[in-house]
Amino acid sequence: MTNSALIRPAWTPATIALMVVGFMVFWPLGLAMLAYILWGDRLGEFKKDVNRKTDEVFAGCRRASKRHAFTGNVAFDDWRTKELERLAEERRKLDEMRDEFDDYMRELRRAKDQEEFDRFMNERNKGRKSGRGKSVPDVTDED
Repeated sequence: MTNSALIRPAWTPATIALMVVGFMVFWPLGLAMLAYILWGDRLGEFKKDVNRKTDEVFAGCRRASKRHAFTGNVAFDDWRTKELERLAEERRKLDEMRDEFDDYMRELRRAKDQEEFDRFMNERNKGRKSGRGKSVPDVTDED
């Protein structure tokens, strides 16, 4: 059994059926499903970019409000500033590691898909050469 989602951004029977039903029920639903099929694989990157930009905006707000929140104890304020900078650096490192892992997983999925496709093509070509299995017409042949 494969470990893949039934509804994923690809031309699968399930997504095509949902798109057709969406158009029949309410045309914007069908259009939304078509957009998901075509551009759904970019949603993860889009979400990551939006989250990063939002974090940057609010981090600027937090920094601006913290500048005015001094306790009056210079040693404590210096220590707190250094700790916050250290934590920000740790956060940046964790974000980089998460991005590297996301890239790794994306490449792993691509390699798995390529392996499955190659296996399919090899089995298909073996079936053609030996005359077994279904005969699939070659689309490059001209009559």
